[in-house]
Amino acid sequence: MKRYRQFEPILVSEFKSSDWTHPEHNHNHYEFIFIANGLGTHVINGHPVPYQSGAVFFIGPEEYHYFEIEQETHFIYLKFTDAYIYRNATDSGELTRHVEYLRKSRETHQHGFSLLSADLLTVRLLFQVIASLQYDTFANQDLIWYQLLSISTVLMRNMPELQANAGRSRDLQAIFCYIHKNIYTPDLLRSQVMAPYFNITPDYLGTYFKRKAGITIRSYIQRYRDTLIRQRISAGRMILKEIADEFGLTDVSHLSKILQKGTGL
Repeated sequence: MKRYRQFEPILVSEFKSSDWTHPEHNHNHYEFIFIANGLGTHVINGHPVPYQSGAVFFIGPEEYHYFEIEQETHFIYLKFTDAYIYRNATDSGELTRHVEYLRKSRETHQHGFSLLSADLLTVRLLFQVIASLQYDTFANQDLIWYQLLSISTVLMRNMPELQANAGRSRDLQAIFCYIHKNIYTPDLLRSQVMAPYFNITPDYLGTYFKRKAGITIRSYIQRYRDTLIRQRISAGRMILKEIADEFGLTDVSHLSKILQKGTGL
């Protein structure tokens, strides 16, 4: 399988095509893809997903995809690397958390985002702004940053598992989404708080999760949090105190205990 490599922190491309010429591929960066107009199928990780005007897709480095175009399609691509996400430690936190959540919840987003009409208009305008900045992405890095943050915010609130209504899904994916979104707020990850969100009892929440996932909900939360913490340490852009504060941990010693427990060091 072909792998595309991007060395620039951020790239924007806008084009129209009636014939998709790229092979099935993955890449070393993230992609937000907006279908301004057109009709066809987006094949993501082997799953065919029909698309039409207004479709939005988010592709992570671990995913592979290609398009089958039925009607000339107008694409707007926003491609960015980890270097762009972590470019400024003082204001990267919110975008980092959004990207982590969207990436982890790929079972939902690989089918595309179903946006409310008002949000679809907003996203369309945001991508149009991004397209207008493509000719000098270096000078426009800050402007693109805020458009990207706005797009990810809109997509997050349109995740079906997180919408507040009586018909909210109770399946395992919904629980995963809740955990991924609230991993930075320990008080929201207690069974007594989570269970009412899904209209079930705390005991049944734990039993259901263990039966479906093969791991206790507490262990899953710990493993996911530890993974995110190690990624931040590896990036080398945050001190331990900042990481501890971000995840709602009491102090650096608490953080050290988490890492020792996970690595045995």
